[in-house]
Amino acid sequence: MSPFAVSLRVVLPALVFVVPLGAAAGHFLARGRGPLRAALDALVLVPLVLPPSVVGYGLLLVLGRHGAIGSLLEKMFDVRLVFTSAGASIAAVAVALPLMAKAAEAAFARVDKNLEDAALANGLSRAATFRIVTLPLALPGLAAATTLAALRALGEFGATLTFAGYSSQTATAPLEVYFAMQQGKDARALSLSLALVVVSTAAALAFHAWSRKR
Repeated sequence: MSPFAVSLRVVLPALVFVVPLGAAAGHFLARGRGPLRAALDALVLVPLVLPPSVVGYGLLLVLGRHGAIGSLLEKMFDVRLVFTSAGASIAAVAVALPLMAKAAEAAFARVDKNLEDAALANGLSRAATFRIVTLPLALPGLAAATTLAALRALGEFGATLTFAGYSSQTATAPLEVYFAMQQGKDARALSLSLALVVVSTAAALAFHAWSRKR
């Protein structure tokens, strides 16, 4: 399987969790108040400033074969996450989710709260107000957040290598670049690096064109 096929196999399942959870966290950060909001903000910010290898090591301590949860998963369900694409997806979630949450917070913060208050005053429920007023206005920002999160997950290296390791199931494009360099395969490392640059640039340009059209 090619490195980019492995990357897609890792990134797409990660986005299934990153996008809705990040959007929900971003909405709470934009509209919430009190100690719970402050605690969530700290929880989101910490993975953003930590080195990815530290995030991966934390995942290894909790979900690894000898971790508190990982050992239970293996004993009870015979599920092992290390050296699997599922483990690589979890690493991608860990690094992309905080970025999605903070970008989604900015998207919801730009929505005029007076419009939401007017909708509520005119009889709309909170759920209907969110669906009809808030979400459409925040959609461009959420699309930007999703693009950033997807590219961050695609480029993830440190947490993936530390937690999921390097195997046929976890050999994503960034890992393949590193190991190609280690093995002296400079041409392969260069071609994969250029491909990553092209994919990232194309995604950024596509989003820019879409946002201008909207």
